[in-house]
Amino acid sequence: MRSIARKTITAGATLVLAMSGAVLAAGPASAATNCYASGCNGLDPAATTCADDAVTVSTSGSLELRYSPSCRAAWGRDRYSVPGELLTVTNSAGQSYGVSSPSGGPLWTRMVNDADLTSQAKDTTANGWERTGSY
Repeated sequence: MRSIARKTITAGATLVLAMSGAVLAAGPASAATNCYASGCNGLDPAATTCADDAVTVSTSGSLELRYSPSCRAAWGRDRYSVPGELLTVTNSAGQSYGVSSPSGGPLWTRMVNDADLTSQAKDTTANGWERTGSY
């Protein structure tokens, strides 16, 4: 009798843990959105799954052009922006997004479609500008 009770409790506990794990696992995944190519235009990469597989494909100083192979989208990022800096990303179809740094620190743009296109990031400060290569 003890053996049956132990198996029942173990099975019940396993089921409860499995269900709670599924609920916990679903929470963060449902908070992020997934997009593809032109569906990513204007989205924040940090609020999507695109940032998960992103790679830096071109750099110029602290300026980076980031690209997500799964989303086929690109964005500009400056790891050490300065107050007043304007960071933009533009694709070869003319789609562009910019963001200004109010206080310095990490800064990134919204995403642009990069499927069968090229993209480039540029930052402009009071001291001039720099630009990444195209990808």
